[in-house]
Amino acid sequence: MVHGNKNRTFGRPRNQRTALMRGLAVSLIRDGKIKTTEAKAKELRSFIERLVTHGKKNTVAARRIVASRLGEPSAAVIKKVFDEIAPKFAERAGGYTRVIKVGRTQAGRDEAVIEFVE
Repeated sequence: MVHGNKNRTFGRPRNQRTALMRGLAVSLIRDGKIKTTEAKAKELRSFIERLVTHGKKNTVAARRIVASRLGEPSAAVIKKVFDEIAPKFAERAGGYTRVIKVGRTQAGRDEAVIEFVE
């Protein structure tokens, strides 16, 4: 039995889930707002908020942690986390993103928009 494991699996093995979260996180950082399924948006929320919290520290160690969590994408993405996104939330203690439910598509999936709070 697996007790206390509340993460969504999305019907994928762990390496594919990790790649999915990394890709969604990079897209959200780059674009500021993305449209995805409701379950993916809710799971991405905790992933991205940890990255922003690390970004608020602005140390070399924090930069390395963020780079490793994002799978070391382009330096521009990491720079944006530390230079643009994290300073916006310096006074805020969490809750950096919002998930807005869009509705059900014809294919039957619940869609949502996840964006950074202004």
